[in-house]
Amino acid sequence: METWKRDIVRQLKHRDRNQHAMFQDLIRLYSRLLEKTSLTKGLLSSSSRHPSSDSSRSISSLVHQNNQLKKTTGELAYQVVELQQQIKIKECVLEQQHSRLAEQQQRVAGAFGARQVLQDRVEQVQEENGVLKMKYDLLLEQQKGAEQNLREENVRGGHLLEDMIHLKQQAAARMNSRNERKSRAREANLQKQLQNATGSKVTVDSSSSAPTSRSTSPKAANHSNSSDRGHTRLFRSASVTSPRILTSIKGLFDRKRRGHSVCSVDEDRMFPVGICLSARLPVRALQVLDAHEQGINTVKFSSSSDLMATGGTDRLIKLWDVRAGLLTHRSTLDGSTEGVTCVDFDPTGLRILAASYDKSALLWRLDDSVPKLTLTGHSRKVTAARFSGLHQVVTGSADRTIRLWDLQRAACFQVVEVASYCSDLICSENSIISGHFDSKIRVWDARAVSCVQELPAQGKVTSLDISADHRQLLSCCRDDCLQLVDLRRRSQERMCFRADGFKCGSDSTKAVISPDGCFVAAGSADGAVYIWNVSKGDLETRLPDKHSSSISAVSWSLSGEYVVSVDKSRRAILWSDI
Repeated sequence: METWKRDIVRQLKHRDRNQHAMFQDLIRLYSRLLEKTSLTKGLLSSSSRHPSSDSSRSISSLVHQNNQLKKTTGELAYQVVELQQQIKIKECVLEQQHSRLAEQQQRVAGAFGARQVLQDRVEQVQEENGVLKMKYDLLLEQQKGAEQNLREENVRGGHLLEDMIHLKQQAAARMNSRNERKSRAREANLQKQLQNATGSKVTVDSSSSAPTSRSTSPKAANHSNSSDRGHTRLFRSASVTSPRILTSIKGLFDRKRRGHSVCSVDEDRMFPVGICLSARLPVRALQVLDAHEQGINTVKFSSSSDLMATGGTDRLIKLWDVRAGLLTHRSTLDGSTEGVTCVDFDPTGLRILAASYDKSALLWRLDDSVPKLTLTGHSRKVTAARFSGLHQVVTGSADRTIRLWDLQRAACFQVVEVASYCSDLICSENSIISGHFDSKIRVWDARAVSCVQELPAQGKVTSLDISADHRQLLSCCRDDCLQLVDLRRRSQERMCFRADGFKCGSDSTKAVISPDGCFVAAGSADGAVYIWNVSKGDLETRLPDKHSSSISAVSWSLSGEYVVSVDKSRRAILWSDI
């Protein structure tokens, strides 16, 4: 029997015992009352037969007792009525409890049914889980097999790649050797021609250079003819200044070598690069002009120093001719959908690269205002874009990546994840140097694209620049300090340049080092250009009172003659010592 049934039976027995005891007391009192009543009647009957004074007293006492009994009987009757009412109430409560018990029994029966359904569902789900577990185990085994095959294929691919690289190296070595032999043979042939040319006689026609006598003896003429016939030359007479020899020499030595191999025609071209022996310290403004319709973010001189480019928040790049101390507008390049953050000329000076807020970098030819290429792939604004060769570009972005691009394929061939926002970068021989907001400057091996060194900075790096000899690295930081690092020394000694009043105006403020490496310059938030002397470490000069807002960038021409500063209020100023 269930627990709830035993509990109900126990409660019923308890109620029966309580009510039985109460009725037993009532019955016992009622029996006693009947006995006393019968006794009183007998006494009354006997007294009526034998009247006396004693009997009268006993009768009076009996009457009094009878009254008391009636009173007691009335009280007991009232108690009986009350108990009967309580019994009725208890019976109503009991009926309610019986109905609730029936309801609970029905609910319990429904719960048992639902429990049975859930148990059946659980068993079904367990069976399904068992089937899925078997499938999962099978798939896991297949995955392990596939991973093993993948590892084997990766190892095989690595071996194949090593073999291919080895074969390419051998082929390159053979080609280099063949090119070297050809070059040596060409040089030997040229040297032989030079020796033959220097050892041969040069015939000078006197008739063309000096007057002749009107009469010539036949003997002299015959002697001249005989001498000409007797002297037989293997090749035409020439001197070391002969155009043919000079052309041969130029054709040989105009080729640049890359390792031991000869470069392609495009890359073999010699590009004019200005050599600055001593940079001029600017002292006055030659020209002040509103170069853009909105703020200017960047400025850059070409390698020939006769062309300058500016880029601004008006989404335009403007090209300026630099002649006789004046800036003359040449053309405007458009195509960017948002502001331009950085510009750079290629080594030939025929193309220009720009980074933009529209998450891309764009490439133009100087003779075409429409972009030739648009490099997309960054997820946030591109803060820096630089040429690392004729056909390769490096870009840095706020999305914490550095991307390397092949311009011939117009595709990204390498993505490098960085731990911090990249604010600027430069390319130096086989290295890429990037500045970041985590107060670090990272040096990357451009061949393996791996970080080989980290240099600490004074604060958030806003810009980087490198000297013409690639020996000194300049960084501008948000703590209002310029830092110059000597890359030649392992200790990497640092020089810090500060000045009263100098304040870095933004997260993209660009500083510059002079072409001769003697000065560093940067624009301040107060609109002045500050120039420090590198050898002394002190402030050399301050160029004030021309800019009306924070200076965003400064550029120094490679000839060392001009300095240009641009600001957030669209103004560009050309400085010099003239």
